[in-house]
Amino acid sequence: MRIGIFGGTFDPVHLGHLIVAEQAREQARLEQVWFMPAAQPPHKLKRTLTPFDHRYEMLRLAVAGHDAFLVSDLEKHLPAPNFTVHTLQHLHRERPNEQWYLLMGGDSLLEFPTWYQPQQIAALAGLVVAARPGYAVPDDLLGHFPIQLVRAPLIEISSTDIRQRVQEGRSIRYLVPRAVECYIAQHQLYRRI
Repeated sequence: MRIGIFGGTFDPVHLGHLIVAEQAREQARLEQVWFMPAAQPPHKLKRTLTPFDHRYEMLRLAVAGHDAFLVSDLEKHLPAPNFTVHTLQHLHRERPNEQWYLLMGGDSLLEFPTWYQPQQIAALAGLVVAARPGYAVPDDLLGHFPIQLVRAPLIEISSTDIRQRVQEGRSIRYLVPRAVECYIAQHQLYRRI
């Protein structure tokens, strides 16, 4: 089975994430996309994240009804911080017959050579990269790693902006799925940053 792993903090998940995942699923011929919220990402050790269970639940609500989209809590159970290579190694041990693909935005690809063990990551999973506004994929990266580019609508939505909007009492309608908007309001998330 061809499975895409879409990792991130998803604090909160928004429509841009879902659009990229759907376009990657279709264009890279993925049978499933697993959303993998990071429990403790190594590049955000100094930032306070919304508790994992809230981020997990918002993802679950966001993908409800899409049979090819799943949400995994794997990184909650792995040692922190959550390095991508360790997650992929675990997946290969648990499900060695699957073909794994790592979904990322073009902005993440620019930082990819600085990730922990990028060559090992690329050996464990194909890289499926969606263009992001203001980021071009450098030719030298295309030559070093097996990359499949995905075209998706360039929608400038960010989790940072959504958190700021909630803190300021502004609307987030049509930036996140309605169920996620209601969950944020119900649990009074992002009232303070």
